[in-house]
Amino acid sequence: VDCQVSPWGPWSSCDADCGAGTMSRSRTVVVEPQNGGRHCPSLQQRRGCQVSNCHHHQDPAIKEMAILLPGSLSKSRKSNETDLRHNLRINYPEENLEYDPAKQYCVEFQVVKASKACKKESNYEALKEGETVCVRCESQALRKTLGYRCQGHGVTGLFTRWSAFSAPHCHGKWVRVQQHADKSCGVKSCQADSIYIFV
Repeated sequence: VDCQVSPWGPWSSCDADCGAGTMSRSRTVVVEPQNGGRHCPSLQQRRGCQVSNCHHHQDPAIKEMAILLPGSLSKSRKSNETDLRHNLRINYPEENLEYDPAKQYCVEFQVVKASKACKKESNYEALKEGETVCVRCESQALRKTLGYRCQGHGVTGLFTRWSAFSAPHCHGKWVRVQQHADKSCGVKSCQADSIYIFV
């Protein structure tokens, strides 16, 4: 007896409020395979979708992409100056004034989607679907043009995008859970080895 499945159900609505997202549809097993009959085919399908009417959301951060570096490059870790940090300061000199460190903050995100390439990058393997990660906005990354905040810090409860600076093939989507104004970022997830910083 071969497996028999129902027709495909309708496509779901796009899971993004703005920009790229995904839609899905499913079907069910009507007759289970028996006695060596043909196995059941896939019961889920996904496809990409794009939401272009983003003007309804007033926070411009919904359209930004967060660019990440591993927390090991954080100033707070007292790491040696790296070529990467030096080059960023040269490329963005107008953004590298000495800002008030009290304006630093941390943001917690829940990862919704991560490309397979992230698993191969030891610095970004913590970015897995379902995981909560912490990203620190340090004074060196505060953008004057954005009102002294980090680019891509997201909008609470809505999907936004992220990409790894040193491994651009590692990228995905996440939802901002909460923001912490405390410059020491004392919450548990912000003390873990998997902390990241905004570029």
